[in-house]
Amino acid sequence: MSSATTHDAHHEEHPSGLMRWVTTTNHKDIGTLYLLFALTMFIVGGAMAMIIRLELFQPGLQFVEPQFFNSMTTMHALIMIFGAVMPAFVGLANWLIPMRIGAPDMALPRLNNWSFWILPFAGLMLLSTLFMEGGAPAGGWTMYPPLVLQTGDAFPFLIFSVHLLGISSIMGAINVIVTIVNMRAPTMTMMKMPLFVWTWLITAYLLIATMPVLAGAVTMLLTDRFFDTSFFSAAGGGDPVMFQHIFWFFGHPEVYILILPAFGIVSQIIPTFARKPLFGYSSMVYATASIAFLSFIVWAHHMFTVGMPLTAELFFMYATMLIAVPTGVKVFNWVSTMWKGSMTFETPMLFALGFVFMFTIGGFSGLMLAIAPVDFQYHDTYFVVAHFHYVLVTGAVYAIVAAGYYWLPKWTGHMYNEKLGKIHFWVSTISVNVLFFPQHFLGLAGMPRRIPDYSVQFTEFNQISTIGGLVFGVSQLLFVYIVIKTIKGGEKATDQVWEGAHGLEWTLPSPPPYHTFTTAPVVK
Repeated sequence: MSSATTHDAHHEEHPSGLMRWVTTTNHKDIGTLYLLFALTMFIVGGAMAMIIRLELFQPGLQFVEPQFFNSMTTMHALIMIFGAVMPAFVGLANWLIPMRIGAPDMALPRLNNWSFWILPFAGLMLLSTLFMEGGAPAGGWTMYPPLVLQTGDAFPFLIFSVHLLGISSIMGAINVIVTIVNMRAPTMTMMKMPLFVWTWLITAYLLIATMPVLAGAVTMLLTDRFFDTSFFSAAGGGDPVMFQHIFWFFGHPEVYILILPAFGIVSQIIPTFARKPLFGYSSMVYATASIAFLSFIVWAHHMFTVGMPLTAELFFMYATMLIAVPTGVKVFNWVSTMWKGSMTFETPMLFALGFVFMFTIGGFSGLMLAIAPVDFQYHDTYFVVAHFHYVLVTGAVYAIVAAGYYWLPKWTGHMYNEKLGKIHFWVSTISVNVLFFPQHFLGLAGMPRRIPDYSVQFTEFNQISTIGGLVFGVSQLLFVYIVIKTIKGGEKATDQVWEGAHGLEWTLPSPPPYHTFTTAPVVK
């Protein structure tokens, strides 16, 4: 007993003010930092998207130079992926995993602090390229050579920033794995773990497997540019297509890294508001693991048009279609969970339902892209843009927002304003479809991506899309307002918060104490 008391006393001496946040090793503080960073980056990346959409409101060059336009498409993607979605999920992991498995904190608290504090510097380094000679990177977020090698002074900063963002992700992933494997409450077996914890465990393995591959690929780019190697230069015996293979070997598992935690969140929210246990828990676990395995053998579906042998095209086509099976299992289970449930439609549930419906649309357009002969038509058009925004905006971002509304009362001890939450949902959902649905038709009609100008026949759909984009962008400021308002105060949240919620975090008071579980809870 006495050792525990001294330990607590030692911990309670944490500094206050600014230094609390700089030096903190507490999972809740670090989770909050991650989420605030992600929200900031989301707004910065959103502002870039607004520039893209304004430029495309009419044909002809309107507001910005073509080079700057391409910088915007490149930076928007890098910031949204590595600065908004991934840190948001790691923030959620930090906050929730210890609370959900009955652990006192994350396993490696100092590593945790470090993995966060790398991010702001990597983000600022990436943003600083906007002010450099030759402008920000404009070769697309995929950084394909030889195009990316034309980047001016910004090039080494881009590479170093990607390295740092990757290191942060790897450290976050190591921490998640060690915490889940070693620090679960003794009575919590693997198959009793909440799905959010499962999806994060599998995501963490994907991160550790793929991030070093990206690091290798961008390092080769660096040496090609500064040390006269020719990995990707045909003149010296290299091959630019090799870069695409290495990049997408990271890049395809990466898109699943961006969506698996979202599956975990939705699998938590739907049972709560359907007031039923999740249908087919074990099949959900196996489906997640199958998706993770398959994600490694489908990468070349991004490359159907590079001149691969027919055998390879067939293999990657079939393998990609195969991923639809475990994903379909998940959608089936979510729908079955809702079947005959006593459903209520609070804001988290609305966003979770929006996720299921629109993510499925994104899944179907993905199946269309998987068909190799047809992809020759779709490749590098706005159809691809429509597809991945349906899975990343109405998929990953919606799940993050749903998680925000779902757990915010637990984190802050205050209820958010339900009415404003519902307004945020409906305005977002209508506008996001007005934004991205027309892009399918633009793509089918042959409008290429990443181009600042277009033929006159595409004008109407682009105008519709831009109006949707501006409304969607502005409506996210409402979310920021709701979050700030909830943190400041409001109706007191109960410990349970939601009537149908199950899981260890709901046994804690709202807001939870600084140290979560000092004695391990018993899991039934």
